[in-house]
Amino acid sequence: MNAVEVQGLSRSFDGRDILSDVSFTVGHGEIFGYLGPNGAGKTTTIRILLGLLSPGSGEVRVLGRDLAVDDDARAHVGVLFENNGLSDRMSASANLTYYAGLYGMDDPEERIDDLITLVGLAERRDDQVGTFSTGMKRRLGIARAILHRPEVVFLDEPSSGLDPGAQRMVRDLIVELSRREEMTVFLNSHHLDEVQRICSSVAILAGGRIRAFDSVANLTNASDRPTVAIDLADPGDRNRASAVITALPFVTRCDHDSSSAFHCTLSDPGATPDLIAALVGANLRIEEVRRSSRSLEEIYLEHVGSAGGGV
Repeated sequence: MNAVEVQGLSRSFDGRDILSDVSFTVGHGEIFGYLGPNGAGKTTTIRILLGLLSPGSGEVRVLGRDLAVDDDARAHVGVLFENNGLSDRMSASANLTYYAGLYGMDDPEERIDDLITLVGLAERRDDQVGTFSTGMKRRLGIARAILHRPEVVFLDEPSSGLDPGAQRMVRDLIVELSRREEMTVFLNSHHLDEVQRICSSVAILAGGRIRAFDSVANLTNASDRPTVAIDLADPGDRNRASAVITALPFVTRCDHDSSSAFHCTLSDPGATPDLIAALVGANLRIEEVRRSSRSLEEIYLEHVGSAGGGV
């Protein structure tokens, strides 16, 4: 049994299809990334999984149960939407104590102390949440979502609106909680670098349909569209090399980093020797050639662009 199962899910609002035949699974203990542009139906999917919205058709299961009709199963699920669900007028510890009462937890003090320390707010535990930064509120919101030790937690844009330092803290926190609490994390995020770093598998949703669903490793190392990294011996040849590479019909994308390295996506897996020959024929000296995995951003834009979506 998977932690999350979605099969043939469709949903429309006011005659407009939001989700169309969406299917994917999330294994136990996974950090799963659910990706797509604004309006793609990601939050709608989460609300259906939580039993807050009914599906138009199809089946959804969380821990093998339908949360819309199984109240007991909801005790095993946590959720954090963009609104952290916290009271600005209460302290960090008081917020968690309040939710512990809603969850029916007995003697929650030790759990609250542990989580406040884990999310790095021990020194601010008695301060009003209204005095916290956005990143601090988000970390406390995650603690609130997993206070009752759920088996599955849904995080809807947990890094939204955060600066890079706060994004990293939230990312590291998600990884630590997944490992320590042995929970399944369903992550809806626009931060593709973050997703590539911490998720084991992803689904890309665009135009209401799943455009890709696989492990991150399989998607970024797909052999049908190889990416080759080329280091030039002389960084001064970069402009000339760029002109040669971009003129080749089998090079579908070419990026270069701050050094002299080019990252070329090829339409033909066997075209690497032709790429090298073109550079050598132009009297360009090559330091190194290596296979380079594609970024999740490239894959995302390829699928979302083909569906007519935006970021």
